[in-house]
Amino acid sequence: MSESLRRGALHAIQAALGFSLAGALIKAASAQMPNEMVVFLRCAVGLLALLPWVAHTGLRTAVATRRWGGHLLRAAFGVGAMYCFFYAIAHLHLAEAMLLTYSTPLWIPFIAWAWIGERPPWRVFPAIAIGLLGIALIVQPGRAPVDPLAGMIGIASGLLAACAMVGIRRISDTEPAPRIVFYFALLSTLITALPLLWRWQTPSLEGGLLMVAAGLFATHAQLNLTRAYGCAPAALIGPFTYLSVVFAGALAWVIWDETMDPWSLLGVALVVLTCVLAGYAGRKPPTTASLPPAP
Repeated sequence: MSESLRRGALHAIQAALGFSLAGALIKAASAQMPNEMVVFLRCAVGLLALLPWVAHTGLRTAVATRRWGGHLLRAAFGVGAMYCFFYAIAHLHLAEAMLLTYSTPLWIPFIAWAWIGERPPWRVFPAIAIGLLGIALIVQPGRAPVDPLAGMIGIASGLLAACAMVGIRRISDTEPAPRIVFYFALLSTLITALPLLWRWQTPSLEGGLLMVAAGLFATHAQLNLTRAYGCAPAALIGPFTYLSVVFAGALAWVIWDETMDPWSLLGVALVVLTCVLAGYAGRKPPTTASLPPAP
């Protein structure tokens, strides 16, 4: 495994754990307030968490960019993915929602190839197939009925998240990870504040604390994920995000006493194999097209 891919994988694993913790907290908060409030609070807390970095770096340095179009496009995809994901979390079991959202690696290689000319190595595709099989064995969604609308919205969250991740890759050649995350937090807070004109609901103390914790975990995870996609091609980093489903299953076991059967354990093994195959594919990456000019 190349050093850049190793660093990217470590960041991606940390991100997977953070997003899983945030997902559990968001599911609890969603029982108390509408989706619009949950998404806004998640974005606002993330923005507040980044203000110390802005103060330390200096406002001019923190916001200096010529990639406005890239940041806005990344924010639009990210906000859309968040609305869909949080809706799925509220209406599905946590592991099912994570399964549908983390179909992201299935879409990333094709979006990256079409959008930024990043041709994935052929060995990534078997890894994707094995990872999806592993997730299916872990979650076993056929054992319980799934709300069709929530399921479709969950799938949409995965597709939109894939577009956001490739958007990160497109601007990471000039934009450092904290700046990308800061602009996402700023723009997403502004965008998600608009629906509150008709959907505002004052959160309870418990709901507010849940969202503060979720926002902090998610912001830390987002920083790590942004660094991960800046270290290595999107198609190689994507499979590591499968670990979010593994972590979500572990959280369900700890919090709700849900145990894994032998099929689920086999799924965990397949997800680990996915990460190994992704690392092997990164040993001899093919020559890829350079990133397109900045907007």
